[in-house]
Amino acid sequence: MAHFNPWHDVERGEDAPKVVNAIIEIPKGSKGKYELDKESGLLKLDRVLFSAVHYPAAYGFIPQTYCDDKDPLDILVLCSVDIVPMCLVDAKVIGVMQMIDQDEEDDKIIAVAANDVSVNHFNDIADLPPHMLLEMQRFFEDYKALEHKHVSVERFMGREDAYRIIEDSVKLYEETFPKGNPKDEEDVKEALS
Repeated sequence: MAHFNPWHDVERGEDAPKVVNAIIEIPKGSKGKYELDKESGLLKLDRVLFSAVHYPAAYGFIPQTYCDDKDPLDILVLCSVDIVPMCLVDAKVIGVMQMIDQDEEDDKIIAVAANDVSVNHFNDIADLPPHMLLEMQRFFEDYKALEHKHVSVERFMGREDAYRIIEDSVKLYEETFPKGNPKDEEDVKEALS
Protein backbone atom coordinates (compact mmCIF):
# COMPACT_ATOMS: atom_id res chain seq x y z
CA MET A 1 0.00 0.00 0.00
CA ALA A 2 1.40 3.40 -1.00
CA HIS A 3 1.55 5.98 1.76
CA PHE A 4 2.81 9.51 2.34
CA ASN A 5 6.38 9.67 3.58
CA PRO A 6 7.85 13.09 4.50
CA TRP A 7 11.35 12.00 3.41
CA HIS A 8 10.26 11.13 -0.14
CA ASP A 9 7.06 13.11 -0.73
CA VAL A 10 8.02 16.60 0.49
CA GLU A 11 10.02 18.77 -1.92
CA ARG A 12 13.47 19.84 -0.78
CA GLY A 13 12.67 23.48 -1.59
CA GLU A 14 12.47 25.67 -4.70
CA ASP A 15 15.56 27.67 -3.69
CA ALA A 16 17.67 24.70 -2.54
CA PRO A 17 20.48 24.62 -1.59
CA LYS A 18 20.25 28.25 -0.38
CA VAL A 19 16.87 27.87 1.34
CA VAL A 20 15.63 24.33 1.99
CA ASN A 21 12.57 22.71 3.48
CA ALA A 22 13.59 21.35 6.86
CA ILE A 23 11.37 18.77 8.54
CA ILE A 24 11.87 19.05 12.28
CA GLU A 25 12.08 15.83 14.30
CA ILE A 26 13.37 17.20 17.62
CA PRO A 27 12.54 20.58 19.19
CA LYS A 28 15.27 22.69 20.78
CA GLY A 29 15.74 21.77 24.44
CA SER A 30 14.53 18.19 24.09
CA LYS A 31 16.16 15.21 25.78
CA GLY A 32 14.15 12.87 23.57
CA LYS A 33 15.84 11.65 20.37
CA TYR A 34 12.97 11.43 17.89
CA GLU A 35 13.52 10.31 14.34
CA LEU A 36 11.56 9.56 11.24
CA ASP A 37 10.67 5.89 10.89
CA LYS A 38 11.77 5.40 7.28
CA GLU A 39 9.17 2.79 6.42
CA SER A 40 6.01 4.24 7.99
CA GLY A 41 6.86 7.95 7.73
CA LEU A 42 5.82 8.43 11.38
CA LEU A 43 7.95 9.99 14.10
CA LYS A 44 9.48 7.46 16.52
CA LEU A 45 11.14 7.90 19.92
CA ASP A 46 14.57 6.42 19.29
CA ARG A 47 15.84 6.95 22.84
CA VAL A 48 16.01 9.39 25.72
CA LEU A 49 19.47 10.92 25.96
CA PHE A 50 21.61 9.41 28.71
CA SER A 51 23.60 12.58 29.38
CA ALA A 52 22.42 15.75 31.13
CA VAL A 53 22.28 17.59 27.82
CA HIS A 54 19.53 18.78 25.48
CA TYR A 55 19.36 19.71 21.81
CA PRO A 56 20.81 23.20 21.22
CA ALA A 57 18.59 23.91 18.18
CA ALA A 58 15.65 22.38 16.33
CA TYR A 59 16.94 19.25 14.61
CA GLY A 60 15.65 17.40 11.60
CA PHE A 61 16.38 16.54 7.99
CA ILE A 62 16.16 17.83 4.45
CA PRO A 63 13.69 15.77 2.39
CA GLN A 64 14.78 14.05 -0.82
CA THR A 65 18.43 13.92 0.30
CA TYR A 66 20.53 10.84 1.13
CA CYS A 67 23.89 10.34 2.82
CA ASP A 68 26.43 7.58 3.30
CA ASP A 69 24.92 6.78 6.74
CA LYS A 70 21.72 5.65 4.90
CA ASP A 71 19.73 8.59 6.28
CA PRO A 72 18.55 11.90 4.86
CA LEU A 73 20.86 14.88 5.43
CA ASP A 74 20.63 16.28 8.98
CA ILE A 75 19.90 19.94 9.64
CA LEU A 76 19.98 22.17 12.73
CA VAL A 77 17.64 25.17 12.51
CA LEU A 78 18.14 28.17 14.76
CA CYS A 79 14.91 29.93 15.66
CA SER A 80 13.65 32.16 18.49
CA VAL A 81 10.60 29.94 19.13
CA ASP A 82 10.29 26.24 19.77
CA ILE A 83 9.49 24.41 16.55
CA VAL A 84 7.21 21.43 17.04
CA PRO A 85 8.11 18.00 15.61
CA MET A 86 7.06 17.30 11.99
CA CYS A 87 6.83 21.03 11.29
CA LEU A 88 8.04 22.17 7.88
CA VAL A 89 10.42 25.15 8.10
CA ASP A 90 11.90 27.36 5.39
CA ALA A 91 15.54 27.10 6.47
CA LYS A 92 18.19 29.50 5.17
CA VAL A 93 21.45 27.56 5.01
CA ILE A 94 24.44 29.32 6.61
CA GLY A 95 27.00 26.55 7.16
CA VAL A 96 27.80 23.00 8.13
CA MET A 97 29.29 21.15 11.09
CA GLN A 98 31.39 18.18 9.99
CA MET A 99 31.59 15.39 12.54
CA ILE A 100 32.78 11.85 12.88
CA ASP A 101 30.26 9.59 14.65
CA GLN A 102 31.44 6.04 15.35
CA ASP A 103 34.08 6.37 12.56
CA GLU A 104 31.49 7.55 9.99
CA GLU A 105 31.28 11.03 8.50
CA ASP A 106 28.11 12.73 9.69
CA ASP A 107 27.50 16.26 8.38
CA LYS A 108 24.98 18.56 10.07
CA ILE A 109 23.76 21.49 7.99
CA ILE A 110 23.30 24.66 10.05
CA ALA A 111 20.49 27.03 9.08
CA VAL A 112 18.29 29.80 10.41
CA ALA A 113 14.52 29.96 10.16
CA ALA A 114 13.98 32.16 7.09
CA ASN A 115 10.72 33.58 8.50
CA ASP A 116 12.13 34.55 11.92
CA VAL A 117 13.40 38.15 11.92
CA SER A 118 15.42 37.56 15.08
CA VAL A 119 17.77 35.12 13.28
CA ASN A 120 17.27 35.50 9.52
CA HIS A 121 19.84 38.31 9.29
CA PHE A 122 22.59 35.70 9.79
CA ASN A 123 23.98 34.90 6.33
CA ASP A 124 26.99 32.74 7.13
CA ILE A 125 28.18 30.63 10.03
CA ALA A 126 30.87 33.25 10.74
CA ASP A 127 28.04 35.68 11.68
CA LEU A 128 26.89 33.54 14.62
CA PRO A 129 27.99 34.34 18.17
CA PRO A 130 30.95 32.02 18.96
CA HIS A 131 29.17 30.52 21.99
CA MET A 132 26.39 29.15 19.72
CA LEU A 133 28.88 27.08 17.73
CA LEU A 134 30.61 25.98 20.93
CA GLU A 135 27.26 24.91 22.39
CA MET A 136 26.50 22.82 19.28
CA GLN A 137 29.97 21.27 19.33
CA ARG A 138 29.79 20.41 23.05
CA PHE A 139 26.33 18.89 22.68
CA PHE A 140 27.30 16.56 19.86
CA GLU A 141 30.61 15.59 21.48
CA ASP A 142 28.95 14.91 24.86
CA TYR A 143 25.52 13.48 24.06
CA LYS A 144 26.74 9.93 23.42
CA ALA A 145 29.64 9.91 25.90
CA LEU A 146 27.75 8.00 28.62
CA GLU A 147 26.85 5.36 26.00
CA HIS A 148 30.61 4.92 25.47
CA LYS A 149 30.28 6.09 21.86
CA HIS A 150 32.79 8.52 20.41
CA VAL A 151 31.74 11.58 18.42
CA SER A 152 34.15 14.31 17.35
CA VAL A 153 33.34 17.57 15.66
CA GLU A 154 36.02 18.04 13.00
CA ARG A 155 35.22 21.57 11.85
CA PHE A 156 32.62 24.18 11.01
CA MET A 157 32.49 25.39 7.42
CA GLY A 158 30.63 28.20 5.67
CA ARG A 159 27.57 28.23 3.48
CA GLU A 160 29.31 27.47 0.15
CA ASP A 161 30.57 24.17 1.62
CA ALA A 162 27.09 23.51 2.99
CA TYR A 163 25.57 24.09 -0.49
CA ARG A 164 28.02 21.56 -1.98
CA ILE A 165 27.19 18.96 0.68
CA ILE A 166 23.44 19.44 0.07
CA GLU A 167 23.94 19.08 -3.69
CA ASP A 168 25.97 15.87 -3.15
CA SER A 169 23.19 14.44 -0.95
CA VAL A 170 20.58 15.32 -3.60
CA LYS A 171 22.64 13.54 -6.27
CA LEU A 172 23.01 10.45 -4.05
CA TYR A 173 19.26 10.49 -3.33
CA GLU A 174 18.45 10.61 -7.04
CA GLU A 175 20.86 7.72 -7.72
CA THR A 176 19.49 5.64 -4.82
CA PHE A 177 15.79 6.40 -5.37
CA PRO A 178 15.55 7.00 -9.13
CA LYS A 179 11.74 6.64 -9.05
CA GLY A 180 11.26 8.83 -5.97
CA ASN A 181 9.17 7.41 -3.13
CA PRO A 182 9.63 3.65 -2.77
CA LYS A 183 6.00 2.49 -2.85
CA ASP A 184 6.18 -0.50 -0.54
CA GLU A 185 8.27 -1.98 2.29
CA GLU A 186 10.26 -4.22 -0.08
CA ASP A 187 11.35 -1.19 -2.15
CA VAL A 188 12.41 0.64 1.02
CA LYS A 189 14.39 -2.33 2.33
CA GLU A 190 16.04 -2.85 -1.05
CA ALA A 191 17.07 0.81 -1.35
CA LEU A 192 18.41 0.94 2.22
CA SER A 193 20.36 -2.32 2.07
